[in-house]
Amino acid sequence: MAFQYVLTFSLLVLEMILFSLISLPLPSKMRRPLLKTLYIPFSSQQFQVVMKCVIVFIGIMFIDSVNRTFKVNNDLNPVNPIVDSIANGTISRSEIQSRRFYSQRNMYLCGFTLFLSLVLTRTYSMVFELLEVKEKIAKLEKDGGAVDSTELKEKIATLEKEREILLQKSKALNEEL
Repeated sequence: MAFQYVLTFSLLVLEMILFSLISLPLPSKMRRPLLKTLYIPFSSQQFQVVMKCVIVFIGIMFIDSVNRTFKVNNDLNPVNPIVDSIANGTISRSEIQSRRFYSQRNMYLCGFTLFLSLVLTRTYSMVFELLEVKEKIAKLEKDGGAVDSTELKEKIATLEKEREILLQKSKALNEEL
């Protein structure tokens, strides 16, 4: 395997580990520090630039591997002169099959890496938002007992009075027209 595909595979394994860590059903007290620890390198501007360059490079490798896969599949087309050379014995069918395997492997490797990077960023943001919402709910439940129902009833009464006044004004305006 070429060096760039070894690096791509390493990135894929790292993404799978990060996705597993984010997806673990941990309590909020443990999950928040974990997410903050995982976010530390991603907050750096240099790291973000490097990651964007890596993603673009993997995207180019993916496009190249898709083109190679189509090229190898066209080599197996009966109309192609390479099929005649297979029949003559100059190129073995196993050689074409191995090229097909390698091109498909590279295509899937790059495709999964790109897809998992998108899924990973979206999952991280969703989990972080979920934690924030849970904290807000817990805070509101704590403060919810402090809010007096009489205050709410008074607000409702004043709003009802304002609504009645606005209705009377609108009726008066309709009568003038």
